[in-house]
Amino acid sequence: MSEQPSAVRLTDPRALRAYAHPTRMTLVGLLRVHGPLTATRAAELLGTESVASCSFHLRQLAKYGLVEEAGGGRGREKPWRATADLTSWDSSPADPEQAAAVDTLQRTVLDGYFARATGWLTHRAEETPEWREAAGFGDTVVRVTPEELTELLTRIEELTRPYVERTADRPEGARAVQLMQLAVPTDVRP
Repeated sequence: MSEQPSAVRLTDPRALRAYAHPTRMTLVGLLRVHGPLTATRAAELLGTESVASCSFHLRQLAKYGLVEEAGGGRGREKPWRATADLTSWDSSPADPEQAAAVDTLQRTVLDGYFARATGWLTHRAEETPEWREAAGFGDTVVRVTPEELTELLTRIEELTRPYVERTADRPEGARAVQLMQLAVPTDVRP
């Protein structure tokens, strides 16, 4: 049995706000998917940020334990790596400052989901018919209690875990696919 993915949990409002920057979130994602990267390579992969900007954002992420130097290289040519496979935070903290930072972070996450879905639609025609057919989005309305929703989301996580954990045994043609999970009440309460 493979081990659980490593995780870093953010509780400090400053760390939450630091991570809420779209470029920083993207950099952490790149490091998780592509392994250690230099600021130069990260800038190439992003295509929208300079090397100096990537270097700055990587140093900011390091201040809050989200990335670390991977060893070797100097200056902007030193490689960085993510410190964990996942980042988590309390979605409903009691502390008002932490709650405000979480709201900002969650809005940034949602904006990123929207941007990736829009990007897929923009470039969908360039994909093979198999990928155009397999990828997509939709929704299902379920009527559940908070406890049932928690159980459902846990079961979805368990279902996806084997695909998340496999690294060396990926079949030919496998690509990184982000499954975006939104579980929000949609009915109007009196």
